[in-house]
Amino acid sequence: MKVDVHAVNFNVDGKLVDFIQERLDKLEKYYDKVVRADVYLKVEKTSEKENKIAEIKIHVPGDDLLVKKQCKSFEEAVEQSAESLERLLVKRKEKIRTHI
Repeated sequence: MKVDVHAVNFNVDGKLVDFIQERLDKLEKYYDKVVRADVYLKVEKTSEKENKIAEIKIHVPGDDLLVKKQCKSFEEAVEQSAESLERLLVKRKEKIRTHI
C-alpha cells in the first residue's frame, strides 16, 4: 500500500515514517482492497501534553475512511488510529459480503 506522510509545519523523522508504513501495511490483513493512505501529522499549540494529532485517510474503492486521534506522541496517535481503522475495515468487509 502507498502511504503518504504529510507533516504540517515541521520535519518528520525517518524512523516515524517507517513506523507509520509498517503499521498501516498491517491493515491489508483486514481489507485487501486498500488503495492508499494519507497521514497528516500536526502539533497543536496548547499547554496540554496531548498535543500530537494524527489524521489518517484511507482510500478504498468507492469510499474514503478518515480517523483522527490526539495523543502524547505521534506513535501512540498512529497506533490508536490504526486500531480504529481495523474495526472500520472489518465492518466494511462484512457489509460488502452481505450484499453479494
